[in-house]
Amino acid sequence: MADSVSVDMEMIFLGGKEHHIQTCCGSVSVIVYGDPEKPALITYPDIALNHMSCFQGLFFCPEAASLLLHNFCIYHISPPGHELGAATICSNDPQPSAEDLADQIIEILNYFRLGAVMCMGVSAGAYILSLFATKYRERVLGLILVSPLCKAPSWTEWFYNKVMSNLLYFYGVCGLLKECLLQRYFSKEVRGDAEFPESEIVQACRTLLDERKSINVLRYLHAINERPDITDGLKMLKCRTLIFVGDSSPFHSEAVHMASKLDKRYTALVEVQGCGSMVTEEQPLAMLVPLEYFLMGYGLYRPCHLSGSPRSPLSPSCISPELLSPESMGLKLKPIKTRVSMQVR
Repeated sequence: MADSVSVDMEMIFLGGKEHHIQTCCGSVSVIVYGDPEKPALITYPDIALNHMSCFQGLFFCPEAASLLLHNFCIYHISPPGHELGAATICSNDPQPSAEDLADQIIEILNYFRLGAVMCMGVSAGAYILSLFATKYRERVLGLILVSPLCKAPSWTEWFYNKVMSNLLYFYGVCGLLKECLLQRYFSKEVRGDAEFPESEIVQACRTLLDERKSINVLRYLHAINERPDITDGLKMLKCRTLIFVGDSSPFHSEAVHMASKLDKRYTALVEVQGCGSMVTEEQPLAMLVPLEYFLMGYGLYRPCHLSGSPRSPLSPSCISPELLSPESMGLKLKPIKTRVSMQVR
């Protein structure tokens, strides 16, 4: 038990150390949790989010927290101006591009003297990490992508993002903007309707959006709306990639397209039914088994003292048959689908 992890839920997000790192495109907040001697896992959130609003559902799941904190030191990177308590970015500061945001990551890795890292990102954050991986392949151990983007925006997405940009510019983080963002993040089931109230995760996200500064969100949104297509670069990646996407995500087809362009020997696509884009918050339990088998390909594992948990990924009844093959142990991960009974949090 000497190398096991005791998971204290309150400390996962309150006990980290925040670093403000000056990069060529401004200051970036990075919150570090865990033993810096362990391999690094970096995270990057979607538009208008940070680690609290994008990854707490996953890390508050005891089995996932024990798996990740047992094997990694976590580095939560916030897009500029998205960290908790962030001030408004000066309007005279240069507008960063998506490539600038990806280049910031290499500066962050060099600051912490990190070598190759595992990457986990959601939607826009998944795009930034994928772009980073295409530019700095030797610094990426693997990619865990949730509802990722890889193509340039379609006309529909571009127009939708322009509407949000105008709302941010003229009205700030108003009620209508929050509704647009919540539709981006969550499925209709948890957003609620006239008959059913919205779930607690949506309510919590709505509250956290109130803390965002409109100009800061606008800058990240602008960078993503002007992003280039990185499909050709994906063909050069040789790291293992695990993709999650909700079947109700507006980026479902994009995730399927991305999986088709990656090397099938190293790629798995997990479609989560009854879920929107932010699987980390809406259905984190659906991520447990694929994550565990994905990490087994690196010789990593979850401490055995929690294997008796009713929700444990190691419980035989929870293991999908598709994963019980030699290829699934990291040699080749098969595309699978998973259905998890939705729990409104």
